[in-house]
Amino acid sequence: MSFDIARIELVIFDWDGTVMDSVGRIVSAMQSAAQLTELPVPSDHSVKQIIGLSLDLAFSTLFPAMTAAQHQRLFEHYREQYVERDPTPTPMFTGAEALFLQLRAQQKRLAVATGKARKGLDRIFAETGLAHYFDTTRCADDAKSKPDPDMLLQILAETRLAPEQALMVGDTSHDMLMAQQAGIPRIGVTHGVHGVDVLSQFQPLAIVDDLPQLQRLFAPAATTLPV
Repeated sequence: MSFDIARIELVIFDWDGTVMDSVGRIVSAMQSAAQLTELPVPSDHSVKQIIGLSLDLAFSTLFPAMTAAQHQRLFEHYREQYVERDPTPTPMFTGAEALFLQLRAQQKRLAVATGKARKGLDRIFAETGLAHYFDTTRCADDAKSKPDPDMLLQILAETRLAPEQALMVGDTSHDMLMAQQAGIPRIGVTHGVHGVDVLSQFQPLAIVDDLPQLQRLFAPAATTLPV
């Protein structure tokens, strides 16, 4: 069985763990914020499982018994830790911009569907200069949190495309389930949070280890994806 790449007009990217190697900073910033808020410090594994969710849903998942006051303090501490204090590097994954360039050269439209807040994505775009590659973006404060398909449905409505004309690229079960519920084909990337064992549960067209491998799947010589 194969999938016709030529039918794909829009490629939608998750951000953290897919385009940017920010998992380490998210984990350490969340753990520091929990300690400062005097909440139980979650394990690395537990924090990784909420990456991609909106902060409200992430907080309620990690700290179900916290009070409203603790929620506010946690939010403030996490934002300060992630943006200003945590030194963990957050580089772009190797091959990210080369992939964007290739897809644009092939007349593909690009979008972002991320659990980041709008302010966070705008800050990253200002730092990296990558905003011009994307036709549209949806953030945690624009739509319901992943894995609800709301942000993908909004993107489809804006671009006036059918689900089968789009492709979701992500590194977590939240990305895969969101795309599955929206009826959008999907590709999993294992260099972020989840591996083949988790991503394969959502019937992706393919699972790749990195962005250069994904770029090769979209190379002009490749007309179909094995699925």
